[in-house]
This record gives sequence, C-alpha cells and structure tokens, in this order.
Amino acid sequence: MTTLSTRAAAAPPPRSRPRLRLRKEALVGWGFAGPFVAVFGLVFLAPIGYALYLSLFKDRLIGGTSFVGLDNYGEALTDARFWEGLTRVGLFLLVQVPIMLGIALLVALAVDSGRLYGRSFFRVSVFLPYAVPAVVASLIWGFMYGTRFGLVGNIDDAFGVTLPDPLSPSLVLASIGNIVTWEFVGYNMLIFYSALKVVPRSLYEAAAIDGAGEWRVVASIKLPAIRSSLVIATIFSIIGSFQLFNEPSILQKLAPNAITSDFTPNVYTYSLSFSGQQHNYAATVAILMGVVTAIIAYAVQLRGMRKG
Repeated sequence: MTTLSTRAAAAPPPRSRPRLRLRKEALVGWGFAGPFVAVFGLVFLAPIGYALYLSLFKDRLIGGTSFVGLDNYGEALTDARFWEGLTRVGLFLLVQVPIMLGIALLVALAVDSGRLYGRSFFRVSVFLPYAVPAVVASLIWGFMYGTRFGLVGNIDDAFGVTLPDPLSPSLVLASIGNIVTWEFVGYNMLIFYSALKVVPRSLYEAAAIDGAGEWRVVASIKLPAIRSSLVIATIFSIIGSFQLFNEPSILQKLAPNAITSDFTPNVYTYSLSFSGQQHNYAATVAILMGVVTAIIAYAVQLRGMRKG
C-alpha cells in the first residue's frame, strides 16, 4: 500500500499531461524551424541592423567616427546625385516593367492557347535567357552594342550606315532596359503560364457553350484568374528595378561617359562604399532605398489585391 501511494503521488496530475505534450510539440516545431530562423537572422536581420547602426555615425577627419544621429539621412534627402539616380530608376520602372510584363503575358497566353506550333520548344527558348547570369548577359549585349567592335559596328561597316550608338548617354538606359527585358521575360512568362494551367477547364467549356470568342475568354476568364500572379510579378519587377546594379556596373567600362558613378542608387552606394570609403553614408542611402522600395511595393500590393 505504501509503494502504490508513493507512485500515485509521484505521477503528474492528469491536467498537466496536455501541457507537457504541447511543450514537447513546441520544442519539436522550433527544432525544425530553428535552422531557418538562425540563417534568416544571420543573413537578413543582422545586416539590416548593422546598416542602421552604421547610418547613425560618420567618419570625420578630426575626431574619427562620431555619432551624428539622423544627420546622414538629412544629407541624403538633399543629395542631388541620389535623387538623380532615383529618378532614373523610376523612369526605368515606368517604361520597362509594363513592356516586359506585357510581352511575358502575351507569350504565356499564346503558349496556353494550345494553338502554338512547337510550344514546348518555344516555352523553353523564351525561358532560357533567364538561366544566363546577369553579368554574362550584360557582357554579351555590351559587346553587341559596341560601335567599334560589336554588332552595331559591323552593321555600320557592312552597309555604310551610321546607326545610333546604344551606349550613348541618351540611349544607354533604353539599352539596359532591353537587356533586363531579354533576361526576365521568360521568368515572368513561367509565372503567368503556371497560373493559367490551374484555371479549371470547365470555365472554358462553359464560355464556349455561351459562344464566347478567344479574346472574350482572355478578358473575362484568364486575366481575372491570374490577377494575383500579375500583382506578384509586378512587385518582383518593381523591387528588381530599384535594385538595378549588375547591368550598369558591367556596361560602365564600355560607356564611362554615359554611366556615371551615381547612375542608379545601388551603383551610387557601391561607389560611396568601395571607392569613396564613405561606409556610413552608403549605409544611409541603402536604408533609404529599402524604405522607398518597401513603400511602393506595398502600395502596389494593396492596390492590386483590392477587390473590384
């Protein structure tokens, strides 16, 4: 009797067993999520925190590094070079993104229609440029743009004409837009095509019974069905436009007079940090660009997801 009473006293109360089970399940969950949380904090949160820390200080010729609070942000907001680069990528975004997404959408609709001959080969061919690294793509197109050694120069010599220089100050932004469009049309096409594949075929059959034509099906069924994919692709393209760096930095050696050190905010940040040794101010510009990108992307998301 004494042994039984001792065991009964040592056993946990019945109500505590569900709590222990929940704690154990929580520990198991954190065990699975822990590696991701650690990597996320190390490669995402920690750099942002360090950039914020750097932006609050400034290197001075006399006195070394000193705390300046928000002075760097005030300086950046009145920096003409920063605003010129931001205006340039804003213009790039307004022109290049609609063209790129429009072409990608047309290609996706053509492939999904089932009337395209050799659509599997065509789909892979359109997507293939996305597999080319941005640096390699910039080098390829940069040498094609060359008026002395590239395709443009060869055409000039062969036909005795003088084509406009794609790397001139007035055309270099359009030339970069052409490279980015060539790179990412296939990527966005795949997003749209994947969304179109999950649209129920019964909707198409019902539309055919009602006598709807192909364009009516596109306008009334396909486009509304992939609205969320259009919004996602737009947001990704906006973020990519504000992050424009690889293409101008590679082409800068081929067109030093057209692509300056402040051509885009990211190029300006790179120049400040690695050429001007202004790490604190570079961190400030990077933080401001992150805030601008987040605000615009969030506004587009709210507008795109709003129900009509």
